[in-house]
Amino acid sequence: MRSGIDILVGTPGRIKDHLQNGKLDLSKVKHVVLDEVDQMLDMGFAEQVEDILRVAYKKDSEDNPQTLLFSATCPHWVYDVAKKYMKSRYEQIDLIGKRTQKAATTVEHLAIECHWSQRAAVIGDVIQVYSGSHGRTIVFCETKKEANELALNASIKQDCQSLHGDIPQKQREITLKGFRNGSFKVLVATNVAARGLDIPEVDLVVQSSPPK
Repeated sequence: MRSGIDILVGTPGRIKDHLQNGKLDLSKVKHVVLDEVDQMLDMGFAEQVEDILRVAYKKDSEDNPQTLLFSATCPHWVYDVAKKYMKSRYEQIDLIGKRTQKAATTVEHLAIECHWSQRAAVIGDVIQVYSGSHGRTIVFCETKKEANELALNASIKQDCQSLHGDIPQKQREITLKGFRNGSFKVLVATNVAARGLDIPEVDLVVQSSPPK
């Protein structure tokens, strides 16, 4: 960064640290890209993003950086917050459309109601029926604790490992590599840790509770 760079990719917290320590100057920024903008402008990150961008944006100025916002989901509040950083004649590009369901036609969706105490047993049965001993399964959980408990539960008879934010990055990479290679068949992950995973040939995806 001391020598000068063209593109900086970073998380809000880390960029803010460098700004506060005087190691980063954003006064000449020409382009700003927020990926996963619904997450970035949510309560946790919005303040950090605001602090970072305050340097580069002047109110109603035509010289503000070009701003590009990307997200798989854009609730209305995202547009309201985003207007702070966009010119009044911003363009919205929608690749999904308001009335179109884009779920793959080759995927079957099932909902199973069960008591939480029976959940591990039911998930174990579903894996046996829909994925068998040869297919790959990803199970999504709400919490790290739940991910650990499910991964160790005897009801899931296949080889199983967990993936979440408390697991060191190096171990996460080893776990993902093992899952891709087929060393074990069931991956239990929290939603946050699993964002952006690209793993081919997964036969079954289980949401252990409805996503919020």
